[in-house]
Amino acid sequence: MRVFDVMTRDVTAVTKDESVENVLRIMSSQLLSGIPVVSEDMRVIGFISESDIIRATVPSYFSLLQSASFIPDMNQFLRNAKLVKDKPVFEYMSSPPIVVNEHANLIHVADIMIRHNIKVIPVVDDLGRLVGMIGRTNILKAAMEGAL
Repeated sequence: MRVFDVMTRDVTAVTKDESVENVLRIMSSQLLSGIPVVSEDMRVIGFISESDIIRATVPSYFSLLQSASFIPDMNQFLRNAKLVKDKPVFEYMSSPPIVVNEHANLIHVADIMIRHNIKVIPVVDDLGRLVGMIGRTNILKAAMEGAL
């Protein structure tokens, strides 16, 4: 079975200049954990996830060790969130993104998800344009129905 047989075709995407705050609004309203970032011609150029945004607002452990003034509190997190919210997503997105072709085998996609510990992957056509998304649930559902 191939990706195009089970992928979600109606997907949300954002451009690289979209603000982090607006992307979070979209993700929250649609119950998404991440969104593909596309160019004007719908080529996938990145992926922005909750993890990417959290990483931008919570200093890494290594950088905290180098700071004598570090006191772990919520205020620092809130200050960083305010600094990040109006910035464009291209500053925090994962790039180059992990994508799969719509003709890929589902077993291959499941392997990518496991190796990279990701839940959803943008699906592209032969020209690299976004045509859908595939998630772990799409693959598991196909497996439970015996379609693999």
